[in-house]
Amino acid sequence: MASRSNRRRSSRADGRSRRAPARVNTRSYRLPMRWVLPVMLLLAMTAMLMLRGYVRSEILADYRIRSVGAFDKVPKEISTGGPIIDTRNGKATSLSLPKHRLVLTFDDGPDPVWTPKVLDVLKKHDAHAAFFITGTMASQHPDLIKRIVREGHEIGLHTFNHPDLTYKSQRGIDWQLSQNQLALEGAAGVRTSLFRPPYSSFPDALDNRSWPVVEYIGSRGYLTVLNNTDSEDWKRPGVDQIIRNATPKNGDGAIVLMHDSGGAHREQTLEALDRFLPELQAKGYKFQNLTEALGAPSAHTPVTGAELWKGRAWIFLVKASDKLTDVLGVGLVVVGSLVLARFGLMLLLSGAHARRVRRKNFRWGPNGPVTEPVTVLVPAYNEAKCIENTVRSLVAGDHPIEVLVIDDGSSDGTARIVEDLNLPGVRVIRQLNAGKPAALNRGVANARYDIIVMMDGDTVFEPSTVRELVQPFADPRVGAVAGNAKVGNKDSLIGAWQHIEYVMGFNLDRRMYDILRCMPTIPGAVGAFRRSALERVGGMSEDTLAEDTDVTMALHRDGWRVVYAENARAWTEAPESVQQLWSQRYRWSYGTMQAIWKHRRAVIERGPSGRFGRVGLPLVSLFMVVAPLLAPLIDVFLLYGLVFGPTEKTVGAWLGVLAVQAFCAAYAFRLDRERMTHLLSLPLQQILYRQLMYVVLLRSWMTALTGGRLRWQKLRRTGVVEAPGSFPQQRTASSGSERRPVG
Repeated sequence: MASRSNRRRSSRADGRSRRAPARVNTRSYRLPMRWVLPVMLLLAMTAMLMLRGYVRSEILADYRIRSVGAFDKVPKEISTGGPIIDTRNGKATSLSLPKHRLVLTFDDGPDPVWTPKVLDVLKKHDAHAAFFITGTMASQHPDLIKRIVREGHEIGLHTFNHPDLTYKSQRGIDWQLSQNQLALEGAAGVRTSLFRPPYSSFPDALDNRSWPVVEYIGSRGYLTVLNNTDSEDWKRPGVDQIIRNATPKNGDGAIVLMHDSGGAHREQTLEALDRFLPELQAKGYKFQNLTEALGAPSAHTPVTGAELWKGRAWIFLVKASDKLTDVLGVGLVVVGSLVLARFGLMLLLSGAHARRVRRKNFRWGPNGPVTEPVTVLVPAYNEAKCIENTVRSLVAGDHPIEVLVIDDGSSDGTARIVEDLNLPGVRVIRQLNAGKPAALNRGVANARYDIIVMMDGDTVFEPSTVRELVQPFADPRVGAVAGNAKVGNKDSLIGAWQHIEYVMGFNLDRRMYDILRCMPTIPGAVGAFRRSALERVGGMSEDTLAEDTDVTMALHRDGWRVVYAENARAWTEAPESVQQLWSQRYRWSYGTMQAIWKHRRAVIERGPSGRFGRVGLPLVSLFMVVAPLLAPLIDVFLLYGLVFGPTEKTVGAWLGVLAVQAFCAAYAFRLDRERMTHLLSLPLQQILYRQLMYVVLLRSWMTALTGGRLRWQKLRRTGVVEAPGSFPQQRTASSGSERRPVG
């Protein structure tokens, strides 16, 4: 026993003296699921745009052209021989066409405008030709490749994106050949053994740099086809001159160079071809395919299996990239129109609103000013860091109030903090955690007064906030009032961005909606309601995550006016991290979608409900859902334009949009008497904020489509926000005018 006891003591002693080994975190990092779909869509969109730029030679294209150099290493029998060079067996052979045999060759196509017309002329005169196609054009116009093959013409390769191959390594040449063949296989289901190097000419133009390219091309199984008769149609010298240039002398056979692409105007080529063919046919010339003229097997080899499907997949991706770009272009037009329309409406209507409410003789209604006591509801869940500032700002106000703090099952002593303050006119109502709508409804049930002010537990009011907020109730038609929520912690970059958003949103958006009588949301941070109006619509609903938006829409449908009080300022603590901002905006955007869907029948109803449904709901849907979802297209096309061009026009358009946004932001800051220095972060905000809102809205869409539901999420607070200025003593509500609480 003693020995076991000693061993136990020794073991404990060793445990105290020895450091436990460090625990190694073996968990691998995984991308949060909420980012997976947006990131995948972004990567797919980027890949498709890059593919489009690649196919259209906007990226990875090499436009260098080398001048002819020394030619002492070119075999004499090649430089003085025929236009067809065969190096496939390791031995260079030069071939020419027989007498009265002409092979028309067309380079750089197919072109969607000119190639069909060239084919029509060839068909009209029962002539065949060889088309040396680029991979970029074949990828974009596979139907023309099919027609060329179907009508009996021959196809040769002309590289993928028309580089000077003397600048390319053997690997680069192989890449050009394989990509060119891939496009041909996908378009027509065949391969070809004919090749013409870009910028090639007569055999005597081969030099010490281009000859090794011809040799290597032969080693890859291709017959190199140059020309010995150049129509020079690309110079547009006139129809007669093109015919003279293309006509061989003394009845010789020839390979004639023409172009069905590579230029905007090929009218002279078409007219010359229509005359050239019958004139030379009358002289005994035959217009044949190259292999037919040589008496050789066809250059075309059918492809099957994996090679065929790989080519078809390539053509499909190219078509998809073009369609995607077209769709994105339409989306860009839509978002641009929405942005300009929104800003135009905001500037026009917000100015009218400001002038109206700032007139010296302006009155909200016949029953003003409103001096009767009101009830302020403060739903609180774990607001220990903020609640004291919130409540003290209320009791320091200059309007008679009662304050009800509804503690929604807090675990951090929020209710006890309020009770320990022992402030006059402040009551605490405790309940089990049931959510914000339930807390507000509990507060309404216990309120003594007919006007209900609602605020968040992390918000502070200025001394005049309540007084300014309730004045619109002088108009008996007003059912709710939206205050002016402002960001209190705006010193950080994220805070500054939200400050810009709040000032623009509450100053311009809400003024616009006020004039149009379709205010979509009473902000949870600062809003007021007529009690009878709330009771008519059933109070705060738990159907959505945006109970403030939901109840506001319900009030509109019930015929109440909802207005904006610019001087009812409240200072709220905005999220201080991207994670918190994500959580908040995700809940807001999803809740807004829920509210729009819930009240969708207003579109077909009559009266006030129909007016809101046909004016308010479309505006909210376009400006708060569709526009932010499409807004990143502005930045996508900025990057596309910077990489692919036209750079100057792209940058100019983007700066133009930014200038419009900056002007609107500056106007909003001026209306709200804010310092302009925070606008220095506007360009960065527009770039980064748009992406965040895009991801948030996209995830909200996916949540809505999959039928998912979100829980109300609590943001971590610091309690640093205070209202500016000194607070006068509270005006306590008269006990004689109090109503007995109902619970």
